[in-house]
Amino acid sequence: MESTEVESDILRRVRTLLRELDGHHPACQRDRGMLRWTLHKKIDQNPSNSSILVRILVKELERAERGDYRHYIIPLLHTLMYTLIKAPCTSDELCSRVYDFCKKLLTLPKPFCTIGLDYAIRLKMERTAPGMLYQRMVISEQSLKSDPYPYQEKIFIFADPELLSEAICNALVTDTQAARLSQSPRACMCYVIIHAMQAALGEGCDLSGLRMSLQDMSTSEVEHWFQQVVAAVECAGSEASVDRGQHVERLEKIYCTLRGSLPPGDAPLGRLQGIPLPNPNISFHLWKEDDQLWKELVLFIRPLSQSCEPDHLSQDLDNFEIQDIISECESCEQTRFSVLSTDSGIERDLPPAAEEPFAPCSTDTEQSRLQRKGGIKKKPSPLESMAFLQTGCNGPGAKPAAKAQKRTGVPAKPPAPLQRLHTARIVLLGDDRVLGRLAQAYHSLRKRETRRVFLTPRLNLQFYYIPVVTGQSSVPTAAVSPTHAAASPEELCEVAGYLGRADPWYESNINTLCHMIPKLATMPSSPSKHLVTDLFITDVIAYYVRMGAQPVCFQVYMVKVFFNDPALEPAEDVFLTELCAQMQDSISHRDLNLTKKKTTLEGPGIDLAVMYKKVVVSDRAKEVSASLRSTGLVMKAIPADEAEDLLCLNVNVTEIIKINNLSGRSFSAVANRLKTRDIKIRSTEQRPFTVCLDKDSRRTYRNVISVEVSPCLEPSYCLQKTRTMKSSVHEAEDVGLVKYMPKSLLLPINTFAGVIQ
Repeated sequence: MESTEVESDILRRVRTLLRELDGHHPACQRDRGMLRWTLHKKIDQNPSNSSILVRILVKELERAERGDYRHYIIPLLHTLMYTLIKAPCTSDELCSRVYDFCKKLLTLPKPFCTIGLDYAIRLKMERTAPGMLYQRMVISEQSLKSDPYPYQEKIFIFADPELLSEAICNALVTDTQAARLSQSPRACMCYVIIHAMQAALGEGCDLSGLRMSLQDMSTSEVEHWFQQVVAAVECAGSEASVDRGQHVERLEKIYCTLRGSLPPGDAPLGRLQGIPLPNPNISFHLWKEDDQLWKELVLFIRPLSQSCEPDHLSQDLDNFEIQDIISECESCEQTRFSVLSTDSGIERDLPPAAEEPFAPCSTDTEQSRLQRKGGIKKKPSPLESMAFLQTGCNGPGAKPAAKAQKRTGVPAKPPAPLQRLHTARIVLLGDDRVLGRLAQAYHSLRKRETRRVFLTPRLNLQFYYIPVVTGQSSVPTAAVSPTHAAASPEELCEVAGYLGRADPWYESNINTLCHMIPKLATMPSSPSKHLVTDLFITDVIAYYVRMGAQPVCFQVYMVKVFFNDPALEPAEDVFLTELCAQMQDSISHRDLNLTKKKTTLEGPGIDLAVMYKKVVVSDRAKEVSASLRSTGLVMKAIPADEAEDLLCLNVNVTEIIKINNLSGRSFSAVANRLKTRDIKIRSTEQRPFTVCLDKDSRRTYRNVISVEVSPCLEPSYCLQKTRTMKSSVHEAEDVGLVKYMPKSLLLPINTFAGVIQ
C-alpha cells in the first residue's frame, strides 16, 4: 500500500511538471521553476524510489510519443537521464526500455534525433558497465587523476559587478565557495568506488562495511583502489567483447579484496542506499577586466606550478607565475615563434647537465657536433614564457624536445594531434548587457587564437546564460534613448526571452531564476534561507551545465564607426543584441541656430543616407539606397519570434514625414521596418549622432557621422581568405580550404533542446 502511495505521489508531481510546460503555472507562484528540483530532491531523500520514477518517466515518454506531444519528450528525457545517473542501481530491463525509446527518436528531426543519439550511446555503455555515467561525471568535474579517463571540467561563473547588486554577488560567492569546500578528492574517490560497487552488485553490496573499509585506509590506498575500479569500468565500457556479467565478476573480485576478512557493516543488506553526486568545481568571477575571460582559460589549461605541490606554494610565487604567463602570452601574439630558444650559441655556455647525457657518445658523434661561433647571449627570465607554456603543454600530442633528438641523431617524430581534455563551462549572469561583453571577449579570443593558436586545440569551450535582473544596476541601460531609460526586464532580457520561446525546458528551469536569485540573495539570514540558497541555486546551475548541451548560435555583428573629427581613426566594435542610434543633443551654438531654422522647415531629426542589402526569400542580395529624415533608429539582432531568421537584422527607423495642408506645415513620425544583414548609414549634413551598443551606456560612441554594420567574420576565415587571395585569381570566390571554414562568427549559448521547430 505504501508503494502505491509513493508511486501516485511521484506521478502527480510529473504530471504537474508537464502542465507547467503547457503554460499552466502552479497556483503558488513561488513554486514555479522549482518543480523539477523538488522532484529530484524527493528521490535523493529516498534513493530506492528512483526505479519508480524511471518507470513513470518511461511510460510518460511513450505516451507523449503516441499522442504527438513532442514538447514533452526532451524535458522528460533530461529528467529521466539525470535520475539514471544519480540512481544507486538500475535494472538492465529499465535501461533497455530507455535505450529502445532513444533509438526511436533517430527518425525525428533535430533536436530530437541529436539528443536521442547522444543518450543512446551513453545508455549502451551504461548497460554494459553500470555506474559509468556517474563515474565519468565525478572524475571530470572534480579533476580526479585517471589515465583511462583523463578529462577535466570546470564551471566559471562571470558576473558584471556594475549590473548586479552587491548582495547578489556576495550570495553567489558564498554559495560557490561552500560547494567547492563541501567535498575533498578523497571523498569523491570513495563515492566513485561505492557507487560502482552498488551499481554492479545491487542489493548484495554491503555498503556500510565497504565504507568502514575505505575509512580505515590511507589516502594512497584509497587512490589505488579508485584507479582499479575506474580501469575496470572503463575497460568494460570500451571493449565490445565484454558483457555485463563479465563486468560484474571483475568488480566482485575487487569488492571481495577490499572487504577482506572484515566483519559486515551495521546496515542490513537488500536495501539500496544513495551515493551523493558531488557539486561540480565552480569558481565565481567579478568581470572587471576585458581580457579576464581569456586569462582564466589560459590558467585553467596550464595550472600554476604544475610540477610542484600546490600546498607548498606561496602566494607571491603564484602571483609571479600569473604575471609571467599572461604577459608573455600577450607579447607572443605579435610574432609567431614556434620555439623560443634560450641558447646563446656559445659552446662554453652549455650547462654541465646538458652535456652529461651525451658524454659516452662515440667519436663520430662528437665530431658531428655543431661548431658554435661567438654571439650575444640572451639572459633568460626566471620563467621563460614560451618555454614555460610549451613545456606546460607536454601532454599527449606535445612536441618532443628537439635538441636531444638532433644530438643523438634520432629523426624527429611527427607530433600526435592534441586532444581536448579540458572543458570550460562559462556561465554568464545578468541581462543582455553582459552578453554584449561576452561577444566582445569571444571575438577578442578568436582573434588571439588566429594569431597564435593555444586554447583551441586543447579546450572545449561551452557558454551558458542565466538571466538576472535586479533593478539596482549602477549602469543605465542606454543613455542615448529615452525609451530605454525605464526598460522593462523583458526588454533587457531579449536573448533569454528568445531562448525560453525556443526551448520550453529552458523557460521553466532557467528563465524563472531571473527574479528568484535576487529574492533569495536578499532574504534575511535564517537556517531555512541558508538551506534553500545553498541547495537550490547551486543545484540548478549544476543541472543546467550537465544537461544543457544543445547550442543556439547567435550572429555577432561588426560595426565600424566614423566620427565627425577627421583626426580620429574609425572605431571597430561588435554587438550581439542591439544597436541604437539617436540624434545628438549637445552641439555647438552655431550649429544649434542652424538646427532650429532647419527644424522649422524640415522637421525634427537629421537627414540620413541609408544603403543596405535587402533580405529576400530567394536569399539573393538586393541592394537598396534611400534618403530620409529620422530622429533615430534601432537595429535588433534578436527576433521577436523564434520562427524568424536568427541571422538577420531587424532595423526600425523612425522617419519624419512632412505634411502640407490648409492649416500649414506639420510633421508626423512613421516607423519603417526593414530586414538586412549589411547596412551603411551616413549623416548627409554632417550633423553628429550617438550610437549605443547592446543597451550598455558604457559602450556609447558620440559625434558619429557614419556607421557600417555587417556580420562579423570568423578571424581564422579572414586570415585564410587573405592567404588564398594572394595566390588565386578568383578573388571574389572562396576556393581551397576557405570553402570549408565557418565564415561568420557565431556565439553558441547552450540550452536543453536548442531550437525546437
